[in-house]
Amino acid sequence: MRDAITRGERGRWLAAGLISALAIGIGGLGWLAESDTRDTRTAEAGTITVEDWSEQPSGRVGIPSGWEAQGRGGKCDLRIEELADGGVAQRVLHLVSDNDNCLISKRVGRIDVNEYPILRWRWKAVTLPTGGDSRRAATDDQAAQIYLAFPRFPAAVRSRIIGYVWDSTAPAGGVFKSASLGLVTYVIVRSGPGELGQWITETRNVREDFTRLYGEGPRELVEAVTIGIDSNDTKSRAESYVGEIQFRRP
Repeated sequence: MRDAITRGERGRWLAAGLISALAIGIGGLGWLAESDTRDTRTAEAGTITVEDWSEQPSGRVGIPSGWEAQGRGGKCDLRIEELADGGVAQRVLHLVSDNDNCLISKRVGRIDVNEYPILRWRWKAVTLPTGGDSRRAATDDQAAQIYLAFPRFPAAVRSRIIGYVWDSTAPAGGVFKSASLGLVTYVIVRSGPGELGQWITETRNVREDFTRLYGEGPRELVEAVTIGIDSNDTKSRAESYVGEIQFRRP
């Protein structure tokens, strides 16, 4: 019984954390002005860079600058590392979870995925949660997660959240509602250990995914991007890396 309550509490807290980070009106006017300036500048090239970690100091431990913790997790090992990729040194976020879950969000202004529908990011999974399976609340753990929320009033019950995840066992290509996070619909981008240790560049057409999931095109704007790692339901360990995250025009 206690486990069931814990899972329910976790679901409510994680959903609340995602919504609090992504709902309309977060942040002050100063933040909005800063974000609008950045988005206008990057939009000239047809690309909005959410994060490339280049301005984060290598070796930084904890929540990166410009990001905020969400939910009740946050005890995971987060750190900025500089890795050689094809002979070029690049900074990335390294995430490790030991029987824990972490969500961090970055405010990005207001991104219209009708105009910038292509979400592109790089990630690498190293260790998958043992027995993780997004289809069941009792095993709802993933080595790497990228969330986008589309807030609708009232945000806590009507918002739509797409979670792009690397699962342990749920088959790649699967699409289904999270059993523990009622507002989240998972898109299983990668699954299993076959590509562990490899840097992979992902490209998703968010507008098409949204329309396929909800039967209509997106009207709401993305205001933040959330990165997560989760291994507490399976009481195991997970490890992954996340590189550059961008929105692009087609």
